Amino acid sequence: PGQVVVGTDSHTPHSGALGCVAFGVGTTDMANAFVTGAVRLTLPAVLRIELAGTLAPGVTAKDVLLHLLALPALRAGAGVGKVFEFGGQVVRALSTDERATLTNMTAELGGFTGIVEPDGETLRFLKERRGVDVELAPWMRSDPGAAYAEVITVDCSALGPMLARPGDPGNGLALSALADLGEPVRIHIAYGGSCTAGKREDFAHYHAVLAWAAARGLRVAPGVQLYLQFGTTAVRDHCIAQGFLAAFEAVGARLLQPSCGACANCGPGSSTTAEQVTVSAINRNFPGRSGQGQVWLASPPTVAASAIAGRLISFEALRAEYGD
Repeated sequence: PGQVVVGTDSHTPHSGALGCVAFGVGTTDMANAFVTGAVRLTLPAVLRIELAGTLAPGVTAKDVLLHLLALPALRAGAGVGKVFEFGGQVVRALSTDERATLTNMTAELGGFTGIVEPDGETLRFLKERRGVDVELAPWMRSDPGAAYAEVITVDCSALGPMLARPGDPGNGLALSALADLGEPVRIHIAYGGSCTAGKREDFAHYHAVLAWAAARGLRVAPGVQLYLQFGTTAVRDHCIAQGFLAAFEAVGARLLQPSCGACANCGPGSSTTAEQVTVSAINRNFPGRSGQGQVWLASPPTVAASAIAGRLISFEALRAEYGD
């Protein structure tokens, strides 16, 4: 917490979940930073995102982020170049993995970086994952009464699972409103992975759905391929230790080793024809991003549930169809 992190990836703000100021730079700035140990920047304005209320069961940080992307103010550029400071009751209740989903996708919101003030959860994470003891200091969070460029408050209690229609992450749509489109949206590929959705807690979400399906003798729907790609080897080893792989294999998921993979159209899970429809937990669905077909963005539970159903559906709705 409190450190400055630079990298050459637009999703470097991922580390903001730990209270770091983490941002992406170009190769020239990176080379200069290697030599000098410093990086130059203009002090950005701060946009406070206050996430109030509580999340309903089955609603994840990815759903919150897709909702934010669809807000008119943010679609109009209110967050461009700013530091997104995520706070509020919902953020305090999130695990570090889920907080990282928010800061990771600051890139899609147009921000300079995203940050979550460090707290007890941050200390727990650092001790458990890194064996590091850290002391928090008052300067690691905004002062009381700090001035913000703007404060956007969202009542997360009213949120349900979200989607983003193909073409842009900002094409947000409540999954419950999908029926208004007419015919069900059939899928050919379901993909769970990438820096956004390849973390331990993301795989716990995939497992919750797929273990439920496996217990009922269900498998990935005919004509659908489900790919699950670990974010790191440590995530893979955690899933093995937790016994997750049995359920993944029972339903017919294909497990992939760590890589950017289909998120960057460079591995299994990418579409190969324009007719293919993908539901994906990655961060971007611009044309061509993951192959020639159309990509719907969704949360990890929605990706897994849709793979079993063969169409876009929430885990809650899938359970209801089977009387659960």
